[in-house]
Amino acid sequence: MNGKKVEKELLQLQKNMYNFAYSLTLNEEEAGDLLQDTSLKVLDNKEKYSDDTNFKGWVLTIMRNIFINNYRKIVRNQTMIDSTEDLYHLNLSQDSGLDTPDGAYTLNELNQGIDALPKEYAKPFRMHVDGFKYEEIAEEMNLPIGTVKSRIFSARKSLQSEFKDYK
Repeated sequence: MNGKKVEKELLQLQKNMYNFAYSLTLNEEEAGDLLQDTSLKVLDNKEKYSDDTNFKGWVLTIMRNIFINNYRKIVRNQTMIDSTEDLYHLNLSQDSGLDTPDGAYTLNELNQGIDALPKEYAKPFRMHVDGFKYEEIAEEMNLPIGTVKSRIFSARKSLQSEFKDYK
């Protein structure tokens, strides 16, 4: 496929590419960046494309690989290596943020969110957060373990939806 044909095909795929990028990133701005990075990479490597290959599959594979590589880079950059003698940094107590006024306010809001759940969802969720195992919760509430897992999952999803703006 010549360069002009690759460019034409790439332009026709932009909407599909954006939708795929959004499904990976779940963020409009990051999806746009990923779309742009992918388009540049495709154009830089158009001579590597062979006509017997599915063009859309080739492009979306490039996009997925860029996304994975970027994710790995972020994780790698956030990894702290403690090279101090006696691992000083790793032995520091970790601040949960709940001691601050903002943290306490958020904790209060979360508790209110849990309290707003129906009782049959709130109780197993609280027990799970408190460290009880699924089997222990099922025994305490006299429910099948699958029901307990389902209720905890539903409560978690409900709270994630309610507090989606918090990071």
